[in-house]
Amino acid sequence: MLCPFDSRSLVHRSPFGAVKAGQNVHFKVLIPRSKNCSGVRLVIREDSQTQAQVYGLFWCGMEGFDYEWWECDFVPSRISLYWYSFECDTAKGLEEIHRDRGGKGKFGKGEFWQLTAYDPDYQTPSWMAGGILYQIFPDRFAKSGKPHENLPAGRTLRQDWGGQPEWRPNGEGKITNSDFFGGDLEGIRQKLPYLQALGVTCLYLNPIFESHSNHRYDTADYSRIDPLLGSEEDFARLCSTAQQYRIRVVLDGVFSHTGSDSVYFNREGRYPPNGAYNTTESPYYPWYKFQKWPDQYQSWWGFTTLPEVTEESPDFLRFICGEEGIAKKWLRLGASGWRLDVADELPDGFLDEFRRAVKEESDQNFILGEVWEDASNKVSYGARRKFLLGEQLDSVMNYPFRQGVLEYLRTKDSGLLMEAVLSICENYPRPALRVLMNHIGTHDTERAITYLAGEPDKGYGREWQAGKSLSEGQRAHGLILLRLASLLQYTLPGIPCLYYGDEAGMEGYRDPFNRGCYPWGHEDRSLIGWYQKLGALRRSCPCLADGDFVPMACDGPVAAYLRTGKRTSLFTAVNAGDQTRTVSMPQGFVPQVAMHGVEVQGNQLVLPPFTGASGQLRHAGLGNRPHPYEGKK
Repeated sequence: MLCPFDSRSLVHRSPFGAVKAGQNVHFKVLIPRSKNCSGVRLVIREDSQTQAQVYGLFWCGMEGFDYEWWECDFVPSRISLYWYSFECDTAKGLEEIHRDRGGKGKFGKGEFWQLTAYDPDYQTPSWMAGGILYQIFPDRFAKSGKPHENLPAGRTLRQDWGGQPEWRPNGEGKITNSDFFGGDLEGIRQKLPYLQALGVTCLYLNPIFESHSNHRYDTADYSRIDPLLGSEEDFARLCSTAQQYRIRVVLDGVFSHTGSDSVYFNREGRYPPNGAYNTTESPYYPWYKFQKWPDQYQSWWGFTTLPEVTEESPDFLRFICGEEGIAKKWLRLGASGWRLDVADELPDGFLDEFRRAVKEESDQNFILGEVWEDASNKVSYGARRKFLLGEQLDSVMNYPFRQGVLEYLRTKDSGLLMEAVLSICENYPRPALRVLMNHIGTHDTERAITYLAGEPDKGYGREWQAGKSLSEGQRAHGLILLRLASLLQYTLPGIPCLYYGDEAGMEGYRDPFNRGCYPWGHEDRSLIGWYQKLGALRRSCPCLADGDFVPMACDGPVAAYLRTGKRTSLFTAVNAGDQTRTVSMPQGFVPQVAMHGVEVQGNQLVLPPFTGASGQLRHAGLGNRPHPYEGKK
């Protein structure tokens, strides 16, 4: 039986993916004649409503002798999500058509399809599209040697750059994350030529504000650069020099909580006794959620060193989002945007105000949110969130992408990759899709090479993780898989984010072992050369900024796809299996980046085990931009 409906085929639903509110959507359903169908209806419900709307479809022709087509149009009038299915009047009574795997429909009960309708005025910064992000954990990237004065007490200053980060509890049984290797802003500035050679166009810096742990997610003073990183002048100098290299800087904003050891809370007594923990007369007292002052308060995930704030408190909103607030202060000093830590734990009221503040400075400022799931339909705070409808975030960290890429390479099942990518392409507005942060590892995950080639950690603790590194054989295979992962990362929709040191071959399980020092002088130069080639590929391919994604092959370990733009197209093929495979190439394909052993034989691309290639087409020969599954039923 032919598929009655496929949301990823232009034959059945046009246009594909998210649409602007007010834009017409055409539906077309294929019904077997054997069902003696007398009527077909679209059943669609706007997300905030409990009652669905029903629209009749019109009979519009035959498909051979055994099937018939029914069609209708629908216009989503509101900025929202819509959930839809179909129902048919048949000889056996009412039958429903619901979503099955891969967006295809089936007769019977099942899931609903999602239609995302976003703000017609939704735009994302043009400079970000087609670029490359580079994430830096500031304490561990580069140390300038510049002396820094007035360092807060309680820090262990390491002199063994490259040593294993401290992970053991102290004498009181506490993990303090208080060992610092001394990476600083001037060190980053000195490495800008290296970053430019990688093709980097934007730096995403983990927190740089005064804090008393090496990760700096326990903010002590939002208005001050951590003294070990440098000064306000050092930050402004970094941003201005980066601009000369056509590189921008995005900061990490941690606004769901502060540190208990902070100007604002001051539980540890480091600062003047004006914190919320010291007195209920503190100007910061209304920020926090005390059950019983001073020792009982709500904290982030139960960590008492991270007291939660009431983000929609007028005083806090003014402090962060006001005209002289924190968001604007650092933008005016040279930053080009913010990454919002735990964005899905920030209420809508805060996100609305934050966007207003950031975009008032420039509509080209970037707002990136940390959301681990599909951000288009995320539920938190007991409600559906509106992160990507055009009124809050520009884009998000693409964790579903990471999962799809790495699991494909580990399992050799290209279907996992295609489903992850197509699901995001179907649900996310195009303005957000083009600037998605496509990472394969961050400060919160295992290093990609370790995940791909190492022994699964199976929930083992830090002692086990600390003693593990890749064997010689594991590392050799991991380097091959990392090349494949990065080839996908650099050519799929969105923008690649390179976690500092991945390009040098750094290993490590989870925090803190994924946060080691960049191995200056001991890098894997061959791997860096590979990443430089990928950077050059992105610079040469305009279609990677906003091109459509078109699957060409999804066969066991082989994945191949096109990115099609108005003037150029890019073809990429990967073989994650241990047997040589061939893939049919589009006319005019010439590999620009290819792994050892890849050959072109006629119209076939020969891919030895664990290899891949990518390159532009001399002439696309594709007519109008094709689409996933176009013409297939």
